[in-house]
Amino acid sequence: MDVNGILKKAEQQMASDAHFISGLKPILRVNRELITLEEYDVISKDDMWEVYDYFLKGNVEKDKLFKEKKVLDCSEEFEDIRLRINISYSDGTPVITTRLIRNELPKYEDLGVPDIVRRMTGQTQGLILVTGKTNSGKSTTLNALINYINENENKKILTLESPVEYKHTSKRSIIVQKEVSIGSDMPSYSIGTKNSLREDCDILVIGEIRDKETLDAAIETAESGHLVLGTLHTKSCAETIDRMINFYEVRDQSTIKYLIASLLKLVISQRLIRNKRGTLTLIPEVMVVDNVIAGIIRKEKLSVSEIEDAIQSTSGNGSIGLINSLAQLYVDDVITLEQAKAQIEEKNIEILNRTIMQLKMKRDEKGSIL
Repeated sequence: MDVNGILKKAEQQMASDAHFISGLKPILRVNRELITLEEYDVISKDDMWEVYDYFLKGNVEKDKLFKEKKVLDCSEEFEDIRLRINISYSDGTPVITTRLIRNELPKYEDLGVPDIVRRMTGQTQGLILVTGKTNSGKSTTLNALINYINENENKKILTLESPVEYKHTSKRSIIVQKEVSIGSDMPSYSIGTKNSLREDCDILVIGEIRDKETLDAAIETAESGHLVLGTLHTKSCAETIDRMINFYEVRDQSTIKYLIASLLKLVISQRLIRNKRGTLTLIPEVMVVDNVIAGIIRKEKLSVSEIEDAIQSTSGNGSIGLINSLAQLYVDDVITLEQAKAQIEEKNIEILNRTIMQLKMKRDEKGSIL
């Protein structure tokens, strides 16, 4: 198996991922499209163990962990690109997905992330969450924020990641990056988060808040006067609140609602879709937690739709509703109307159409004044 050649091809085609699956030719994902590398042979089961050996590079501990857990996440480097590698089993044979992470971060301004998100990192304490489904660009946004703070503020930043993706160099800030996994820098996110309180950091970055223990530790860190940045695998800002609360037993939920309402400062939920030019465009939903949102969170029965309505109607504080983002991208001729409609529920189509009409009227009025 010419793994080097496949990775080189992936680099040249600006692929986000390379897939190695027994019975198929190597496959790249480029701008969300799966592209088969027809010039290569179909991968056999023996080939897959060859690819497995290529990525593990004789690491006995990783090999033992994979054989025990049946799954392994690790990172390696290929030329000037970091690789985030996931290995699992299918029919007793490894299946390997490799994410290509280019060391040069895109500029924050080029990501399409609203500026309110960058400005909110100036908070001295609290919780800021970047959310979205897999492959929605959460890690890129989070690392762009880290890089911005690093270049502009004098802070100590501690990151917990599984695995470490972008390697940061300390600039105005001090950055300490720790990999979370058995046999690495930290055995778990929750232990790493708890230990951060003893490490005199100003900003803690949690690569993924995936359980109650990690969220408990993140809340404790924010309560103690630190700024905590983290990610969650949720598809909207309102769903993020619901997920956080449901980490806890019903008897504890009233307490955790109060803490979330007090400590949570901002949630950005993002999606990536192919635009009319064939590249990827970020669709942001931003929730700034003001008194209105905090009041909804504290209610005995949480209403996801009430949170969504509040985000949509409180744009003056920096919040941006999903429908507003979609409407703006359509008016700017970035995406089609069909693409915009596909991102929302049927009941919200009329609101989308109305928002598009309002934006077009504003644009026309501005044009006539000029």
